[in-house]
Amino acid sequence: MAWGLAAVGRAADGPPPLPAADPDIVQMLAQISAERIQRSVFVLSSFKTRHTLSDPDPGGDGIGAAEGWIRTQMQKPIADAAGRLTVTEDSFLQPPQPPRLPQEVRITNIVATLAGSRAGSARRIYVVSAHYDSRVRDILDATSPAPGADDDASGVAAVLELERVMARSEFPATIVFLAVAGEEQGLLGSAHWARAARARGADIEGMLNDDIIGNSRGPGGTYARDRVRLFAQGVPPASEWTPDVMAQIETGGQNDLPARQLARAILDCARVYTPDMDVRLVYRADRYLSGGDQISFLDQGYPAVRFTEPWEDYTREHEDVRTVDGVDYGDVPDGVDYVDIANVARVNGAALAALARAPAPPRAAEIETARLENSTTLRWQPNHEPDLAGYRIVWRDTTAPFWQHYQDVPPGRVRVTLPVNKDDVVFGLEAFDSAGHISQAVYPEPQRAP
Repeated sequence: MAWGLAAVGRAADGPPPLPAADPDIVQMLAQISAERIQRSVFVLSSFKTRHTLSDPDPGGDGIGAAEGWIRTQMQKPIADAAGRLTVTEDSFLQPPQPPRLPQEVRITNIVATLAGSRAGSARRIYVVSAHYDSRVRDILDATSPAPGADDDASGVAAVLELERVMARSEFPATIVFLAVAGEEQGLLGSAHWARAARARGADIEGMLNDDIIGNSRGPGGTYARDRVRLFAQGVPPASEWTPDVMAQIETGGQNDLPARQLARAILDCARVYTPDMDVRLVYRADRYLSGGDQISFLDQGYPAVRFTEPWEDYTREHEDVRTVDGVDYGDVPDGVDYVDIANVARVNGAALAALARAPAPPRAAEIETARLENSTTLRWQPNHEPDLAGYRIVWRDTTAPFWQHYQDVPPGRVRVTLPVNKDDVVFGLEAFDSAGHISQAVYPEPQRAP
């Protein structure tokens, strides 16, 4: 092959190598425009408020008008997608939910779906999402100006730009570009969409939430356009865990639940396609006193992560627009760095494109524990992609955050014994194609049966 992975069967002589970049993905990322992102943020901020309880009239100056504008923007790339892109609404009546929502309201999510191009892979879904509602300090104030430039017009602008540049390309898996409402009232829009996805059995392999990604100004006047935080949950905060999660925790796999595996894959994609970006992995679902729409997907058992700027400017977030003692408050467009948003969008785009072109993560991965021994035997169900080139077994010390060793396996083998003691390391299993696209890793469950 002209580019991609080393030949299958290569000895495990160090950390897993990164693949060469897919030229089509490189070209796609180069088309992401900070200027277009800026125009989107300015338009979204021009509505008086996008509060969930604000004016629903499409001709007004509240959330109804913002919803209509977003829908129109999402429809524009349809002509470039050769029939693969559809735009729909997920609209529902949300009952009162005091104290954040004192009355019933209609909430509308706008959904652009870029259908997968390969039968058998199109059922796999990756979601990139942002919320378009906004607020000021008083969560019930639906009339005061709430431009919401950074929170979260920045994320919506990134989603719109990603849809625009990705609609022209084909991906075996399906990609959903999602703009949700009701986030500030308790993640209401994303919760509705994620519950419906689970109810219909949607195979969502990853959800990327972009929420507050536009500030590059740090303490003391410092700036960083080359940094973003990536929040990834470990053990879910549940009173009872599923048997799969319990088995993984009991065998030391608490750092290898699906959200963490997704985050590691995103980091690898960033190293290949956006090497100048410092993507800082944070082992938490979200920040203290805060939450985002990725939590709605985590609650449904889907792998989900959140992108957020490295430093948040709290004089802007959830503040009334005003000036006090020479300090400007309020989330206005002038406080947003559009080059920064474009850089974060490229990190998102790299991960979405590479993972949507990769084979599915191996299914039913197991580690045999039927007897005491110093070696390790892993097995899994075969993938069926026509361009599957093999599988990659990866492992690391139990105290290490990233993979330290690997072994490539030909596509015809689905059971391998390694001279590595399973008691001392954590294993993962990936699949890769002939072009070098690599799936996120899966944790092999212990299995005593032969």
